[in-house]
Amino acid sequence: LPRTSSQSIVQKMLGVRTWLRSSTTVASQRRWLSGRKDVACELAASSIRFGAGVTAEIGMDLKELKARNVVVFTDPHLRDLPVVHTVLDSLADNGIRAHVFDQVRVEPNDISFQRAIAYMNKLAVSVDAIVAVGGGSVIDTAKIANLYSMFPPDDFYDYVNPPVGKGIPVPGALRPLFAIPTTAGTGSETTGVAIFDDTRTKSKTGVAHRRLKSTLGIVDPLNTATLPPNVAKYSGFDVLCHAIESFTALPFTERPYPASPNHRPAYQGSNPISDIWSLHALHQTNKFLRRAVNDVSDVEARSAMLLASTAAGIGFGNAGVHLCHGMSYPIASQVSSDNGAVFKLTGVWYKYDQMTEKAKAEGAGDILADEVLRLMQDLDVPLGMCME
Repeated sequence: LPRTSSQSIVQKMLGVRTWLRSSTTVASQRRWLSGRKDVACELAASSIRFGAGVTAEIGMDLKELKARNVVVFTDPHLRDLPVVHTVLDSLADNGIRAHVFDQVRVEPNDISFQRAIAYMNKLAVSVDAIVAVGGGSVIDTAKIANLYSMFPPDDFYDYVNPPVGKGIPVPGALRPLFAIPTTAGTGSETTGVAIFDDTRTKSKTGVAHRRLKSTLGIVDPLNTATLPPNVAKYSGFDVLCHAIESFTALPFTERPYPASPNHRPAYQGSNPISDIWSLHALHQTNKFLRRAVNDVSDVEARSAMLLASTAAGIGFGNAGVHLCHGMSYPIASQVSSDNGAVFKLTGVWYKYDQMTEKAKAEGAGDILADEVLRLMQDLDVPLGMCME
């Protein structure tokens, strides 16, 4: 697999530092850096708290922030389940008023995002913090509502990634966001990305910036204990794709040097820091996914997959993903389908051209595809998608 050697990275960094020290003007530094490749990688990650039952601590966290009014985002299905009741009880016990928005759309689109933004804007109280309880759809909706209600743009697409939108960077700090995932797949509790279906262009796109990241991700294995095997299966393949793609992404040293640190993309390319998290997620998924799907009572496997999802989120949230996700977007934007289901469909056919020539010559692409196929067969995953 492709790796930019640590020695070459260090040499590039030292060369830039030496020149910058000798340069006399800021203007000359900018001219020199123009057109050059990036030399810096950055880890931006949410704080993570992991443990059975930690959901009940949310009220104490917000009380320490002196929060009085909190918006809780969730979806209609989760609204009456124990995890949401646990959150609301904890908030009430700590004297915090909860305003519940429970109309999050699974696989959100621009319309559902704007509905959530409108809810925030119509509240008659000053919102001190946001709590997202659910899967990636809920957490991403909370991120967008937080951003757009604090820094309203002239046009909805101003913050949206190019080419659909302008990709304007988030201009300032947002409210504290606490993310409580109820699935083990998206890793959205760690990322600065919010994905949605754009009804105008019939495409899948999103908003990406480090300031979208949650303040704290509360990763509680009890919240995935009743996850249906089918959901555990496809969300597990989502973790697998996040891990492999972020590890094999274009190296950060191949990207243009940004105009400023704030313009360095959230998806900056594979780097030595993200690699650690991506590989850990890959190892854990290979070890525990089969068990997590085949035995809903396997607490160890369910817990391990939840942590693997978080680890993969830290990996791809800083490195990015590539062709597997890219190929999935046209499918996911046209049909109603589970995220993970689309990723497993597209991922198996892509043999990751980012591999080194040596790895390709030794058949690494075929080996990878065969291993993914074997995993799909073990879990009874179909090798196609029925289009009705």
